[in-house]
Amino acid sequence: MIGRLRQGYRGMRLGTRLALGLGALALVVFAVVGTALTTYMRDYLSAQLDDQLGLAQVAQSKSIADNGTLQGKKYYRWYYAVYDVSGGAAVLRKPEESGDLPTDIAPLTSLARAQAATGAEVLSTAHLAGEGEYRLRACAVEPGVVLVSGAPMNDIDDTVRRLVTVQVVAFGLALLALVVAGRRMLRRGLKPLSDMARTAHGIASHDLTESAARLPLRADKRGGGPEVEELRTAFNTMLEHIDESLAVRAEAEKRLRRFVADASHELRTPLMSVRGYADLFQYAAANAPGERDRHLARLRAEAARMGVLLDDLLLLARLDAAEVDAPLRLEDTDLTELVREAADAFRAARPGHPLTADTGPGPVRLRLDPVRIRQVLDNLLTNAAVHTPPGTPVSVSVSVSAPDGPATVRVTDGGPGIPAADRHRVFDRFYRVDKARSRDRGGSGLGLSVARALARAHGGSLDLESGEGTTTFTLTLPG
Repeated sequence: MIGRLRQGYRGMRLGTRLALGLGALALVVFAVVGTALTTYMRDYLSAQLDDQLGLAQVAQSKSIADNGTLQGKKYYRWYYAVYDVSGGAAVLRKPEESGDLPTDIAPLTSLARAQAATGAEVLSTAHLAGEGEYRLRACAVEPGVVLVSGAPMNDIDDTVRRLVTVQVVAFGLALLALVVAGRRMLRRGLKPLSDMARTAHGIASHDLTESAARLPLRADKRGGGPEVEELRTAFNTMLEHIDESLAVRAEAEKRLRRFVADASHELRTPLMSVRGYADLFQYAAANAPGERDRHLARLRAEAARMGVLLDDLLLLARLDAAEVDAPLRLEDTDLTELVREAADAFRAARPGHPLTADTGPGPVRLRLDPVRIRQVLDNLLTNAAVHTPPGTPVSVSVSVSAPDGPATVRVTDGGPGIPAADRHRVFDRFYRVDKARSRDRGGSGLGLSVARALARAHGGSLDLESGEGTTTFTLTLPG
């Protein structure tokens, strides 16, 4: 039974449980207040009755002293007994009327003996057989004579019972109103929590497996106090974070699909070329042996081109998982010497593009991987040559903002610049600004991606600034 009650209580809504808890607390408070009020009222009425007994016995004692018996000055349903106690025993005098004494006089006699023994007024509550509860008071009329008066307590008991009844009814109605009104107020106060629960259910029913899945739902209804507002803010912040994570995931999936498609396309072209030249090589070897060397050279060129593409993809993959397999071999290197070597190689390979190199007044010693930074410089210079017409000037410069500060390498060309719509994507893998450019001239579209990944692997950055008639790539390396 208790287990079922507990299970039913746990299954109630929070507002109902709080209202019941509030009602139980109020019931305890009402019980304490009612008990205290009832006890105080009973004690107060008993004290009033004691005072009334005392005042009545003052007048009655004078009548007994004058006449020997009690004459007049009697109250309805009160009892009076006069005892002679001079001989050590309580001897009852004959009453004026038979109705002055109860059937059970033992409590009155006992109280008279107690007064004779103490010599002071004695009060007591006794149950008289057939009569009920009586308040008894014994006092000395004169030496050797004791008056015992008894007043019924039925009126006090009736008053206390009526008071208890009124309290029970009033407290019951107040408790009922408190539970009903409290439950409504709590439900209104907890309504924002229900709204958040409905929002959570709506999100749970939302399909998050789609690549463009977003969370359009938010807990927007106000109210509930500062605590609920704090919970709502945290709830919406969590939804924003999830929404951003879903957007990042969708963008990552989109880029992954594009990357896989571009990689497949880039690898398919040299593979088809290798297959075609292999067929031609087989035909030429059987029918025209003189063409064998030419086809073999083309086979080697396509294989080398595919090898470069795979090396770049492998390098990017290793940079993406640098904590597992860092591809850098750091050592103290003079950055200006690397720039001069890259400039000399560029002048030899690209004589149609005049190059100006400014390496500064002295060496710039940094801890870096010279092979990879040289690869970054070669990619930036090659990019400047490939995407500008012959005769376009190119410049490379090295600068240091402070003795131990970061070093900056800027590669600038005077070409047509990069359109604004393409600037935010030039570092994407396999992305080409000029879609019509052939792969023989335009490369695979991985050069700038590799350059930025290597810069970040060194703790630096690679940024682009482009406008009409100029394009500048800025490589920053930490000191």
